[in-house]
Amino acid sequence: MERESLALGWVAAAMLVLQMAVAERPPWILESKAGVFADLSAQELKTVHNFLRSKKELQLQKSTVPTIAKNSVFLIELLLPKKKRVLKFLDKGKRRPTREARAVIFFGEQEYPNITEFAVGPLPQPCYMRKLPPRAGHQRAWASRPVTAVESDLLHIMVEEATKPLHQFFLDTTGFSFHNCSRHCLTFTDISPRGLASGQRRSWLIFQRLVEGYFLHPTGLEVLVDHGSPDPKQWTVEQLWYNGKFYQSPTELAQKYNDGEVDTVVLEDQEAKSTREHPLFSSYTPRGNFTTPGHTAGPRPVQPHGPRFVLEANAVLYLGWSFAFRLRSSSGLQLLNIHFGGERIAYEVSVQEAVALYGGHTPAGMQTKYIDSGWGMGTVTHELAQGIDCPDTATFLDAIHYYDTDGPVLYPRALCIFEMPTGLPLRRHFDSDFKGGFTFYGGLPGQVLVLRTTSTVYNYDYIWDFIFYPNGVMEAKVHATGYIHATFYTPEGLAYGTRLHTHLLGNMHTHLVHYRVDLDVAGTNNSFQTLQMKLENITNPWSPRHHLVQPILKQKQYSHERQAAFRFGQTLPKYLLITSPQKNPWGHERSYRLQMHSMAEQVLPAGWQEERALTWARYPLAVTKYQDSELSSSSIYNQNDPWDPPVVFEEFLRNNDNIENEDLVAWVTLGFLHIPHAEDIPNTATPGNSVGFLLRPFNFFPEDPSLASRDAVIVWPRDKSHNFVHRWLPEDEDCLGLPPFHYNGTYKPV
Repeated sequence: MERESLALGWVAAAMLVLQMAVAERPPWILESKAGVFADLSAQELKTVHNFLRSKKELQLQKSTVPTIAKNSVFLIELLLPKKKRVLKFLDKGKRRPTREARAVIFFGEQEYPNITEFAVGPLPQPCYMRKLPPRAGHQRAWASRPVTAVESDLLHIMVEEATKPLHQFFLDTTGFSFHNCSRHCLTFTDISPRGLASGQRRSWLIFQRLVEGYFLHPTGLEVLVDHGSPDPKQWTVEQLWYNGKFYQSPTELAQKYNDGEVDTVVLEDQEAKSTREHPLFSSYTPRGNFTTPGHTAGPRPVQPHGPRFVLEANAVLYLGWSFAFRLRSSSGLQLLNIHFGGERIAYEVSVQEAVALYGGHTPAGMQTKYIDSGWGMGTVTHELAQGIDCPDTATFLDAIHYYDTDGPVLYPRALCIFEMPTGLPLRRHFDSDFKGGFTFYGGLPGQVLVLRTTSTVYNYDYIWDFIFYPNGVMEAKVHATGYIHATFYTPEGLAYGTRLHTHLLGNMHTHLVHYRVDLDVAGTNNSFQTLQMKLENITNPWSPRHHLVQPILKQKQYSHERQAAFRFGQTLPKYLLITSPQKNPWGHERSYRLQMHSMAEQVLPAGWQEERALTWARYPLAVTKYQDSELSSSSIYNQNDPWDPPVVFEEFLRNNDNIENEDLVAWVTLGFLHIPHAEDIPNTATPGNSVGFLLRPFNFFPEDPSLASRDAVIVWPRDKSHNFVHRWLPEDEDCLGLPPFHYNGTYKPV
């Protein structure tokens, strides 16, 4: 009977939580207004594709036609309406903005090939298309386009043909080849940037043995290929580098090898030698043993009453939070219209770019500067594994992308959303009576909501998290894992990395990620200020013969963009505040604080060649006035034309706009230096390889808003009976048989 009562109590509690969630839903969700931010559906993508194919003047062909010299659709994704129109729709009930798609078309079948972007609308029944021009003073150069699957296939065919003279050399030195290879085939990794100047398409290729974790199996050969011509028959091998020396052609290397003039390195067939006990070093297969046996599975979270968040299409409600989200094919996860406690905190928080800048002794090692949106960072959102990538209790969501294809592609379980215990109280206090007992204990368990996706950009895996706390704090975080980008070991290479295996050098590199944070703190009229501590030396007022040194607040208001663009190497104040002219009950400006966790440094000198593509990386923080023309700090084209990219972040600061009482955007750069080490084999691990930032209320509320949480527990002592445990939710009792909550609170001599 007691268990029956408990069960009925839980049903009532669950209904209460659900009713509260519905009651707290902001109007923009109740009316399904979050759909204004929703990614294009499969049907919408097909409709746009068919509309474009119906325009005979475009002369479109399928993306799979095996030629560069064709007109084809490369990318289709949502084109967000302008912010002012969206806010009028969300906040004032005005007409829903027109829904449009952004379409990127490669016009290769022309005398002067080009890339053109179009807006297509209105959806769901498009009847027009208009050109989307690049930023003033810029162009999207033909050579800046991302490499397509067709170009990659043609590159493989060309390399296989060009390296035929090296067939015996490959077999003798690696045991692998491109020709008649069955299980012992070679492959390659192509490097960006592709050349040394704008307009070039010259890629260094690292030759590798195609085994599990082939990224860690370079053969010692790197090849420079010019594939800039629209005709693959005109593509050429310009140079080769093998074991520290350069050769002008495959024929020259083959001839010198036959003449015994090449300092060869014969690689062991490690795959053939691998066993169950000693698998290939790049393999995920477990080996070795812990000193303490661990032959049972670890703990896993449970959710006996179902999720506490509400998911409606692309809108999420959780405790005091509500937000919309989308997964852009071009650049990844984007959160929009973020509310807490019924007030908008931010209009947008989104991933903009991720880069990895390398050093090395080999040509490919020293050339590598990966700018990941140029590699489809937003589309490589592959399936998440339950219980590994996300907890068993997570809700999984599919994504649909149209990128280098002829129709929408479904990526199952590309995102997950879950609530989890942090294992750390959000807050707690033991109030001692200083007599061996206590006057009360109070605590609130730490629970957070996490929205997660990943980007597997070739060898590296980025785990992107947005985390929501019940006290109005939001966190953005990225973890790096996956295989390192590695080159062939030479003694000279030790100046640029670490030897990780017989013929393997892990090249040092810096990871940098960029976020756009469009905060709307109690409205769009915001200012930027900082708080710092300085020391003052004053006469002690209660003992004038003495002096006293104490901290004092130093507040600074920033009036223009250039003032609020902090360079690396410049001291960044600890308290970075986006403020509202509104005051809280205690007379302070209602604000949100930006708090960063990063080890980033400036890697390239300002103005240095490729640095123009990532001028945002000069600044750990830059605050600008919102402009409709400044929505992204990078582009899918910056990777392959970093010398003259169509988006240059530095130009956002050029007009030095006023930033007092304006709609403001904070641009945040995070990162860390990675010097590979033996423990990065086979994969870089997530602990220590993460960076992020928090958005924290700072005088925004009159008190801690997590006081609304009914997860709190207070224990009051009683002299002659059990302590009184005050709960606002029934204590859980489930099949796991966990012991009931108990708290004694005394401390006594023994």
